[in-house]
Amino acid sequence: MDGNGRWAAQRGLPRIEGHRKGSDSVSEVTRAARRLGLPALTLYAFSAQNWERPPDEVEGLMDLLREYLFKERAEIMDNDIRLHAIGDLDRLPARVREPLDELRRDSAGNLKMILTLALSYGGREEIIAMVRKVAEDKLRPEQIDAKAVEDRLWTAGLPPLELVVRTSGEVRVSNFLLWQLAYAEIHLSETLWPDFGELDLLLALEDFQRRERRFGKTSAQLRRS
Repeated sequence: MDGNGRWAAQRGLPRIEGHRKGSDSVSEVTRAARRLGLPALTLYAFSAQNWERPPDEVEGLMDLLREYLFKERAEIMDNDIRLHAIGDLDRLPARVREPLDELRRDSAGNLKMILTLALSYGGREEIIAMVRKVAEDKLRPEQIDAKAVEDRLWTAGLPPLELVVRTSGEVRVSNFLLWQLAYAEIHLSETLWPDFGELDLLLALEDFQRRERRFGKTSAQLRRS
């Protein structure tokens, strides 16, 4: 979800207007993902490092997030979407946390798609939280394996990550889902997030379908399996 600021700057608008248009893209892409039958969609909405932005921008982002939760409530419920959130959610202000928690509870039984918002999220921070949980649970060294780690990540219970779409021409991972990225495919889009829509999502999915996912094996091994 990168490029909101550049989108606004190109039009001589305040940065918050780029974020506002980006919120519209969240709604459009979520609807498209639901129509296309995707089982899960995770959106990197606000990073742990975004707290370091100017206070007025952070406040504006929190206001937009609160507005989104109220505006999209009916859409989420009517389309059988389960809302989930990952990150250091305790840092979110009460005016955001309360409607977020309420919609998460109310949509918990929805089955068609899991929509995960990464809020106050960082991949390193997630791994640190996991290590602390391992220590709290007093696991012996021989008990620590991939499953033990994954069960203690914020993404526990979510489907494996298969495709990452990076918008606005950026080529870095930006501290996003660092453990989960291990065998994910990455699609790079030049489109700024506020302009990203269903067609861009379809192009990413078509690119993904052309990939040969080997998971460390050779092509010959895959053909024999």
